[in-house]
Amino acid sequence: MNSDKVAGMNWIAGAFVALIGLCFFELAQADVPAFDRPGIAFSTGTLPARSVTWEQGLPDFARTSDGGTDSTLYAFDSTLRVGLTDSVEAQIATSLNESKTHSTGSTEHSDGRGDLSVAIKAGLPSSRSDFSWATLAAVTYANGGRAFTNGSTAYDLGVALGYSFTDRVSSELYMNAEHTDGSNAFDVSPNLNFAISRTIAAFVEAAASYSGHGLDQALVGGGFTMMVTGAVQLDLSADFGLTSSSPDVLAGFGISVFFE
Repeated sequence: MNSDKVAGMNWIAGAFVALIGLCFFELAQADVPAFDRPGIAFSTGTLPARSVTWEQGLPDFARTSDGGTDSTLYAFDSTLRVGLTDSVEAQIATSLNESKTHSTGSTEHSDGRGDLSVAIKAGLPSSRSDFSWATLAAVTYANGGRAFTNGSTAYDLGVALGYSFTDRVSSELYMNAEHTDGSNAFDVSPNLNFAISRTIAAFVEAAASYSGHGLDQALVGGGFTMMVTGAVQLDLSADFGLTSSSPDVLAGFGISVFFE
């Protein structure tokens, strides 16, 4: 095993131990803002000024089959969110990845870091208590490992619209436009969220991705979240492809921690 992979796996193990250890401590007494994971959409909430969240995949998982070739990706996605004001936050995200590709008679393994993304998220004004919305502008730099880079800088602008039907049921509509390497793509994803108990919630979601060629991918799925302390959330989710060009499965297990 090469030294970069050893260092990467040691970092992952250390992060996992540290985050699990935080589950035994109450890091914040105030209401915790909504985390952005799990799910395809980001939340409409922003962090209070001078607060931080660390949202970590342990790992996230993707499986794709295409023409006799099966690919499996394990991604330890990391996102750090920092509140700049009560309605604006900065984000930085990357991942450590390992993939396996199997075709007739051969199997290839790759590991490396994914592209680095920086973003600004802003909560937008609303005069209604049951409606919220936010926008997220991101730049993703093509500086990851050869097997895990987008190949060119990507620019994204997304918006999430949230509506609360009751204290226990809410919904969101997420839309995102992306420009990369001279081409444009558009994503849309609605979801429905349910509070099962004071600490456990569930959601269902669907998503579609479009380019100049029309519909590229379609997914449907959902997941669960559990607040294990007042500031630590565990999540479990899975989405399943509906078209031949979609991933077979996108799934994930993760942890999110709020530091006030």
